[in-house]
Amino acid sequence: MTVTEERPSGTAHVPFAMRDPLRVPRERYFDRGFFELEKQRLWPRVWQMACRLEEIPSPGDFVEYEICDQSIIMVRQADRSVKAFYNACRHRATELCKGSGRLPGGQIRCPFHGWRWNLDGSTSFLYGADGFDPESLQPQDVRLRECKVDIWGACAWINMDPDARPLREALSPAAEIMESFGVDDLRVYWWKEAIIPANWKLAQEAFHEGWHVMATHPQLTLGAGEDYPPGAAEHATFENGHARFQGRHDPSSMVVSKSRGAQGFLDSMRLLWEGQDAMVLERDVRVFEGVRNLVGPGEDYPTAAVKALVEYAAGAGVPLRATPESMRLWGGEVFLFPNFFFLPMYSNALSYRVRPYNDDPEMCRFEVWSLTMPAEGAEPQRARLKGRFATDDADNWGRIPRQDFSNLQRQQRGLHSHSFDSHRLSREWERAISNMHEELDRRLAT
Repeated sequence: MTVTEERPSGTAHVPFAMRDPLRVPRERYFDRGFFELEKQRLWPRVWQMACRLEEIPSPGDFVEYEICDQSIIMVRQADRSVKAFYNACRHRATELCKGSGRLPGGQIRCPFHGWRWNLDGSTSFLYGADGFDPESLQPQDVRLRECKVDIWGACAWINMDPDARPLREALSPAAEIMESFGVDDLRVYWWKEAIIPANWKLAQEAFHEGWHVMATHPQLTLGAGEDYPPGAAEHATFENGHARFQGRHDPSSMVVSKSRGAQGFLDSMRLLWEGQDAMVLERDVRVFEGVRNLVGPGEDYPTAAVKALVEYAAGAGVPLRATPESMRLWGGEVFLFPNFFFLPMYSNALSYRVRPYNDDPEMCRFEVWSLTMPAEGAEPQRARLKGRFATDDADNWGRIPRQDFSNLQRQQRGLHSHSFDSHRLSREWERAISNMHEELDRRLAT
């Protein structure tokens, strides 16, 4: 369902609220009061992706999820379900776990006084219990406090609101769109992060549209320059703040025009692989190169190349879905409010998660996953963050993300110009940005 042009109701008391779908007040990206309102009314009440399941593959594995001033520990249970606990001892609030790892002996232990809890949050040992009044140590009071948890898209999601609506309802219709691609089959190929001097919303808005390619990533236009068509993608916005863009017709149209032929297609695929190593992987390029000289005169090479990739995947046991519905997503993007993205391509996807960092409205933690579909039956590997790298680190970031990161920093600085009061958005290409902000206002108003 596409959202209407009606403004959100009941947002009169939201500071710097959206009054025009084509204008975003600049203060939303740096005002301290607005940032504090997000901390109070958005993050404690919204479903958010807390970890990929590969981060905690075995019982007793844990990973810490941080959002603003809250720390949550995600713990794999003996029955392989996942629980989420507030990361604070019930005695004197000491953080129980940091980072990620395996809980020794299947116990969550406080480093201060040695109190312990089982994987399910129930107490197993309270050192010095005899010195407490009995009413202070009631079992239900000292067990670890939980957040709501649900699983979707090979990820564990949390919500701190005990009355939150079901995850699947909150993610609709974006969840159904990604399921047509086979999102549950994706696994981590690599995972990195950067700290960017930009507001978390600003940092993710570049990926609500693809028409910045012409200026930001000119190498991907293969010399077309300003003749590169901004309308190659079809944009749509949905209820719950979600959005997507995808190819209008042919699945190769998001990358390169068929009129450029085999060499143009191959050049484009190599640029995507070398510049990002995510949506297109080396194995895909090798398959495409393998059929380069097998396509007869008059045959369509991009179509033949994709067919060869599908055949390769079938032979290798890779669950690549090549239905017309999923193929239109190739080279596009699906956004799940408030801060999570998938950019699918073939049997791979790029994925982003953007969060506030260090209690600073003008800083964010930007995580990037390269995801792929391994062969069926492949032994899952534990996903580990490769590292936090500077935005200009050419050894760890490809050319494409470095170009994007550079823009984000310059945008944030430009917001403070006395000449600027609001973003002016394109109704055709950038409506997903205001749709996100309008959903945010609804959350802030309640």
